[in-house]
Amino acid sequence: MHASAARLVTTLVALQLCPDVLGGPQHQPFVLNADWRLRLTQVQNFRWEKCGPSSLPAVIKSMSIEPDPIPIPGDVTCSVSAATTMALTPPLQAVVTLEKKLGDIWIKLPCVDDIGSCTYKDICTDLDRLIPPGQACPEPLQSFDIPCHCPFKAGTYNLPTSQFYIPNMDLPSFLTNGNYQLKVELSIGDQDLACYVFYFSLHAESAWFW
Repeated sequence: MHASAARLVTTLVALQLCPDVLGGPQHQPFVLNADWRLRLTQVQNFRWEKCGPSSLPAVIKSMSIEPDPIPIPGDVTCSVSAATTMALTPPLQAVVTLEKKLGDIWIKLPCVDDIGSCTYKDICTDLDRLIPPGQACPEPLQSFDIPCHCPFKAGTYNLPTSQFYIPNMDLPSFLTNGNYQLKVELSIGDQDLACYVFYFSLHAESAWFW
């Protein structure tokens, strides 16, 4: 997983399906050049819910993210409590399904450069790439003794109310505004671990105007 992709997923940035816009004096449609970028400016209406059976071993007990909307760039305050009844060890697979709401239906978006509806075969390896083993976990994880590498032992993990700064984020040109749902399913082999759906809206503007 690329570092930019991981940051987008962490901050719940999503894809949009349609790359076309209306332009020109006659409002003729044209396709944005692939080199043109969009800049995320706002994430709002965040909520989450559990999917799958109640017997799954890894659970989110509580999660709070403020403010709503979240300005980008800007500060976000969050708290999370999660627990697992079994150790999370390699290969820890994450199947991510990203959908955008168009009218009354949800449209599944493709996987593009590790962003979108992607399968990450082993997020333990991805974590080792992002944070090399032996390097200290970033704050505030280190202060609250929350690991950032596998294995994650069975137990409860609590992140008290903490503030993060989210910097500017440039997105591929096919990412624009809309309502999204992001489904994340964790598993090790045949063992399902967790299933959650995150709902949110994003607002982005063309970086060409910045």
